[in-house]
Amino acid sequence: MTSTDWFEVVLIILLIAAVGVLGASEVAITRANRVRAYRLVEDKRRGASSLARIADNPAPYLNVVLLLTLLSTIGGTTIATSLAVRHFGGAGEVVATIAMTLLLFVFADVTPKTFAIQQTDRVGLLLAPMLVGLGRLVGPIATGLVKLANVIMPGRGLPQGPFITEQELRASAEVASEEGAIEEGEKELIHSIFEFGDTIVREVMVPRPDVIAVEDTATLRDVQALVLEHGYSRIPVFHEDLDDVVGVVFAKDVLKALYQGDDDMPLADICRQARFVPESKKVADLLREMQQEKFHQAIVTDEYGSVTGIVSLEDLLEELVGEITDEYDTEVPDMVEVGDGVYRVSGKTSIDDVNELLDSQLPDEEWDTVGGFVLELFGKIPEPGEETEYQDLRFKAEEVHGRRVATVLITRAPQQADEENRLVGE
Repeated sequence: MTSTDWFEVVLIILLIAAVGVLGASEVAITRANRVRAYRLVEDKRRGASSLARIADNPAPYLNVVLLLTLLSTIGGTTIATSLAVRHFGGAGEVVATIAMTLLLFVFADVTPKTFAIQQTDRVGLLLAPMLVGLGRLVGPIATGLVKLANVIMPGRGLPQGPFITEQELRASAEVASEEGAIEEGEKELIHSIFEFGDTIVREVMVPRPDVIAVEDTATLRDVQALVLEHGYSRIPVFHEDLDDVVGVVFAKDVLKALYQGDDDMPLADICRQARFVPESKKVADLLREMQQEKFHQAIVTDEYGSVTGIVSLEDLLEELVGEITDEYDTEVPDMVEVGDGVYRVSGKTSIDDVNELLDSQLPDEEWDTVGGFVLELFGKIPEPGEETEYQDLRFKAEEVHGRRVATVLITRAPQQADEENRLVGE
């Protein structure tokens, strides 16, 4: 081998090493936690300030890493191919492809990334200053290429470059749960967070027929009786009709007035301002408003201004962590299997929950609850015991209260239930 050949071999080794370092850097960026980074800054760890800077805005640095990884990989492979062709002739391309694939996979991908996962803080602190420097040098080029890609891509593109998608994060949570890295409850919480961002107030509110409210002509003793009966700490106050809500009365204000002997105090004197939100509002936005403006309950209205329900802070939190029950709640399961392939479902149960339980595809565009969907299927207010079918499911209106379907019996088609039992047996 000539001195040129040896120079190229050394250059190939350096480029493979560069790809390995960049791979570890990619892991460090994607796993950079802002809270952890600032704690390292407080501990005065070397490189912590650079790591915190990356954690604040990882997009530009990740684009730089991806660009340099691509350049190093292509450069090393090109040089290796040229070297192999000179020594092996026509077979040189195959030799170079196999050799570079093995070397890059073992030494530039698996090994450095595994080490970076196991030693995240150590790798992040070590490489962060280098990444910040590379960001200053190569960042404008990477940003320009991302903008060019966004011009070519239809639609608005991604201004900061491609990142992991919601589906990939959900899949990662599933894998982590199966491998025992996170608990089942933690996995469910991750899924709930994504669903929370797409949920609107109408899907979580207490519907109008279930709202406990009091007229403004009621006495404080009347309100006290409602509080004791239902256990609510905040009750809407209306004038003549629930569409004319004039405020909200707090149980503690009522008890205070009664304790001071003000039994005859008009209810309007202790009412507090009611908050109103449209039923189409995102629950994530409402939760943020409740945190910032410090209120726990809101009156929900439709596009015509009519009151359609109420929503509380507890309703929003239950979307994330599941049902929260207290001493006043009587736990009645929304869905119970009462026979082989037969389920008793509350009319208030969301269609999404039923789809998950039965692995079905019931439409949820027009209706949020099973009761609403069943009304759509019948096209009228069904009589108790009436049945109808949709796809492979049979729906029976079990209890009907006025114009509401209270409970529904859902039965799988016989062949579907038999197939499920066979799979369970296997």
